[in-house]
Amino acid sequence: MYPTGALIVNLRPNTFTPSKHLTVCIKPAAGASGANIYLEKTGALRLLVQDSEQGPHRVCCFGLDQGALFVEATPQQDISRRTTGFQYELLHRRSSSDLFPLSAPCRPCSDTEVLLAVCTSDFVVRGSIQDVTHEPKQQESAIHLQVSRLYRQKSRIFRPDPAGGGHWRGHIKTLLECGVRPGHGDFLFTGQMHFGEARLGCAPRFQDFQRAYRDAEAKGLNPCEIGME
Repeated sequence: MYPTGALIVNLRPNTFTPSKHLTVCIKPAAGASGANIYLEKTGALRLLVQDSEQGPHRVCCFGLDQGALFVEATPQQDISRRTTGFQYELLHRRSSSDLFPLSAPCRPCSDTEVLLAVCTSDFVVRGSIQDVTHEPKQQESAIHLQVSRLYRQKSRIFRPDPAGGGHWRGHIKTLLECGVRPGHGDFLFTGQMHFGEARLGCAPRFQDFQRAYRDAEAKGLNPCEIGME
């Protein structure tokens, strides 16, 4: 609260995983203002989040071995109205790039990527898109799903449909620029949990997933098994 000056924040895991294998993602708290956040290493600064751009939808990621966070207060006439804060997550390295957006890419996944996503995602479900609501300020879209088969979920993203029928309902988020729309047909939805929200990963049509799965199964190349009935 009342940010002045600057401070360095060193993040350290409570595991023995080498730093080079970990990624840090930071997300400014809702209403955070009054400071710029940089990535600092050996005196060199790289701007991650500018004071004027802070918001709960702004997420930046970097390798844990790439430096520490340098939080510098910006000049204010009334610092009593400013509070700076952010959440962070430590993830296993998923990209070789220095910084990458915490969102699913809009491009379709390859068969190999889909099969791997089935094994490693926080949630895997079969279902259809019932509605899509857009959040222009956050540059995100919320995809509302009716789920007919729940393969895995680490958090209670999907809950039993009050209408019954053995279905579940829930929503997941993706980039607004992906242009997701409601449509007919079943899909296999996969993705990860980040900062308490479900983020879309690979989402092929279910019949395309079935084809890829059976082809890989016939060749003994499936990285894991999933019930196809």
